[in-house]
Amino acid sequence: MTKKLAVVRLTFPDGSESEFEKGIAVSEVIAKLKPENAKKILVARLDGILVDLSKKIENNCRIEFIAFDSRQGKEVYWHSCAHVMANAITNIFPNALLTIGPVVDTGFYYDMDHAPFNPEDLKKIEKEMNRIISRNIPFTRKEVSKSEAIGIFQKNPFKIELINEFNEGLTVYSQEGFADLCRGPHVPSSGYIKAFKLTKIAGAYWRGDAKNKQLQRIYGVAFPDEKLLNEYVNMLAEAEKRDHRKIGKDLDLFSIHEEGPGFIFWHPKGMVVRNSLLDFWRELHRKHGYSEISTPIILNCKLWVQSGHMANYKDNMYFTKIDEQDFAIKPMNCPGGILVYREKLHSYRELPLRIGEIGTVHRHELSGVLAGLFRVRCFTQDDAHIYMTPEQIKEEIIGVISLTNEVYTKFGFTYNVELSTRPAKSMGTDEQWNTAENALKEAMDSRGIQYKINPGDGAFYGPKIDFHLKDCIGRTWQCGTIQLDMANPERFDLTYEGSDGKKHRPVMIHRTVYGSLERFIGILTEHYAGKFPLWLNPVQVRILTVADRFEPYAKGIYEKYFNAGLRAELDVRPESISYKVREAQLNKINYILVVGEREAGNNTVTVRTRDNKIIGEIDSEEFLGRLLEEIKERR
Repeated sequence: MTKKLAVVRLTFPDGSESEFEKGIAVSEVIAKLKPENAKKILVARLDGILVDLSKKIENNCRIEFIAFDSRQGKEVYWHSCAHVMANAITNIFPNALLTIGPVVDTGFYYDMDHAPFNPEDLKKIEKEMNRIISRNIPFTRKEVSKSEAIGIFQKNPFKIELINEFNEGLTVYSQEGFADLCRGPHVPSSGYIKAFKLTKIAGAYWRGDAKNKQLQRIYGVAFPDEKLLNEYVNMLAEAEKRDHRKIGKDLDLFSIHEEGPGFIFWHPKGMVVRNSLLDFWRELHRKHGYSEISTPIILNCKLWVQSGHMANYKDNMYFTKIDEQDFAIKPMNCPGGILVYREKLHSYRELPLRIGEIGTVHRHELSGVLAGLFRVRCFTQDDAHIYMTPEQIKEEIIGVISLTNEVYTKFGFTYNVELSTRPAKSMGTDEQWNTAENALKEAMDSRGIQYKINPGDGAFYGPKIDFHLKDCIGRTWQCGTIQLDMANPERFDLTYEGSDGKKHRPVMIHRTVYGSLERFIGILTEHYAGKFPLWLNPVQVRILTVADRFEPYAKGIYEKYFNAGLRAELDVRPESISYKVREAQLNKINYILVVGEREAGNNTVTVRTRDNKIIGEIDSEEFLGRLLEEIKERR
């Protein structure tokens, strides 16, 4: 009698199922199924956990295939290329001591203890990387004990320091004679890296602490083909011209100081941009039925245990003690908002309850990933939480999508949408997650929204819809999010009184539109190259005199415009008019008003724009009316 083979049942993202022999490798599953674009698959996800394609499948599970076009795919691809770079560096510079090599928003970097590198060194490293790639060397994963890891890296004090922070569960990835401490996963082999570029050299301190040893850092980026790489390199060149850090300094918007790395110091003109965005936010949210609250920045750690943050987010949090008790600086606004909801018993007649909060949060980020306004340690979220009955989920999600679209189109952004599903580290039941994911899908399907599945990238308490904005040079930015949460209402025992007089459990939506206000301002600054629309610009109008004797008339125009609410400046310096016009254009002021003898006699102004478009002579009152209308409509 033939012995029956042990099998595993695999569930695919579309809900279909298939049985395979127990112990089959993920790569063999792909070979049997031959899915579309199989060659593009880099890694897989088994029950929400990213794994190498060599992983053997021993149990029934849900399986998803990950390609480069997802965030996780890019991260795996880039981190694999970082390993190839580290391998090349140690081949050329055997005394280099490797430390860490994480992925960042724009690619990857690796820090190492070595003498400073130069551009010629980068060329040598790239050449050696190409040699390693051409040999198609497999990445081999091995689980090791702490003592084994110490033996492998005994000559590297940086790796030993990292190893000593773990008890067990360590993994090492090898490529022939090269080994690195890494949790993985990686692409199957070095040959998967098709196009790459090492972009810059920088200095860094070990673990971001200036008290530690200074290291050398090399940045790079990689893509599956040369065309994508070339497009990216061209985009980087254009982005460099638009760098919000330079524009922010030139326009006096904000600064960052070594006394507060990752913390933004907003200047008066930067506050104008912030407050203009918040005025728009508040006006729009009032129209959409939101009210606003404010909750404390520091709260007792008992709250963060109850919310699940201590178990799922502790490494990103800051802590302090008050009266001998442990407190945390909030990384998210939701637990404080939940306490406000819980202050009274709510009726079903009050739901949906839409509560907004412009809340400041703190999250710990490694110094190597800090990047101007784009990646900070303290930022302001335009948060909102909606409490509703299960029957209201679809309608409320559609409402948030509509509001989000209204905001993004105001700034001229197009966007794409991703549905991020359950991550490996999560809370809640399978039933809750399935219900929540289906609700988000149904809402988007009903609006005819095209979206991509981003497997395993949901929040730890629920799936989410992410909005990725596309700016004028083709970059995409993840900003808004809609997160559906059935777990926290359960953990906090949130209730409402139903029409039957009994207590029922509400469902929560967590959502942002701007996301991080700091990041959104950085994106806008680069999108507009500092040329903000009139309603946002810190300085909207500058009045210039052609000679000293016209100063009284110019002051009268200034006062009239200023008193009408315009952000106006007056330039009566004894400089040539061409010099003053050029300076106003470099300051990216929307409208430049020149006044001289003819204008003073006719009560007019001669107008030109920062792009040197000549509008010409126009009645000062008429032009003021035009400006006020442009601001009112937020054109």
